[in-house]
Parts: sequence; structure tokens; C-alpha cells
Amino acid sequence: MRILVVEDEIHLAEALSHILKKNNYSVDVANDGEAGLDNVLSGIYDVIVLDIMLPKMDGITVIKQIRREGFDTPVILLTAKSEISDKILGLDSGADDYLAKPFNTEELLARIRALGRRRGEITANTNTLSCGDISLNTSALKLSSGAHEISLTLKECELLEYLILHKEMVCSKEQIIEKLWGFDSDAEANHVEVYVSFLRKKLAFVNSKVAINTVRGVGYSLT
Repeated sequence: MRILVVEDEIHLAEALSHILKKNNYSVDVANDGEAGLDNVLSGIYDVIVLDIMLPKMDGITVIKQIRREGFDTPVILLTAKSEISDKILGLDSGADDYLAKPFNTEELLARIRALGRRRGEITANTNTLSCGDISLNTSALKLSSGAHEISLTLKECELLEYLILHKEMVCSKEQIIEKLWGFDSDAEANHVEVYVSFLRKKLAFVNSKVAINTVRGVGYSLT
């Protein structure tokens, strides 16, 4: 799962990024509303953690623009304000959840997991995705099939998760790069090819019948 943190308090933004990465999320950070909106419009994020009080463009304006552009990405609003009126304004503007500062990071993580489940990305309480004869534990970074199990790197796990979630589609290398490395990354097509090769070997190791198919000139699909 890829998360965007939009927070102008640099130390808090860095702390949130560190905590989320420790919990195996991919994280990007923006420190003002305009940069945050630009990132969101790339369409690569699964959850947005958005402060209300931001320079250049406040969080309420950002979320209204996000919804106006047709993006339904879940948004958790953060604010130092705890008044009911601010909470109502945020939720009425299109936010999915709300946390007042200071907050417990475990609560933030729980709310992120809840939003992920609501989108159907992770089955309730298990952090596990299934496809064919395989199970992918995105928290433990484990791939299993029957009695066989193998550990994955974070990028391998993210790639397999993305392919599982889009198993009815052909995923282009460009889409995969944007999702796993970010839209402004210098990662290239061969990065994707390398990780696809790694995953194919690990699928074979657990004796899975699931295959990552190459669609020449387009990308990959999972069957």
C-alpha cells in the first residue's frame, strides 16, 4: 500500500514517514498543500494522510479539489483543532476519517488498516491477500502455497500485491513504476523486469500454479 503524508511540520512528517515505512508501507511526503495536491493527482496512492493547516493551500481546499477531480482515495485529516465544527467541515468536504493532534500512532495505523480493508485491498484482520493457490501476508512479507512458504523483500511484496489487486488487468511497466517507486522516480523498466524475475522464482519455490505472464509490448498479468 502506498501512502501520501501531507504535513508542513517537518519533524512530524519525517516521524510519520519513518513509522509507516517500519510497518511496510511505501510513503511519500509533501510539505505544502499545492505539492500534496500535485502528488494526489498522480493517482498512485491508496491512502492520504492530510493536515488541515498547510501553507499555499489548506487541507480542506486540497480535499475538495481531490473530490472535484473524481478521486475517491481515502483521506485521513490531521489537525491541531479539536472543535466539532472543524471535524464536521472536514468530513463534509470529503474526508473519510479524522484525527486531532496529538494522536497515538497506533491509532493512526489502525485507521489506515481500516481504510485499506474498506477498499477491499486487505481482508479483515489478517493483512493477507489470496489469489489462486497463493497467500500473501503483506505484514510479515511472506508468500505461501500449501505447506510451502518463502520470505519476500518489501518491493517484491508490493509488486505481487499490486498484481493480485489488478489480476483482471494487464499492468504496464509504467503503472508499476509509478505505484512502487513514485511518479517522479528515476526507476526504469528493467527495475520491474528484475523484480518480476525474482517473484517468478519464488512462486516456483512454493510450487504455485500462479503465473506472472508477460504481455509483449504492454506489461504483465497474473493468472
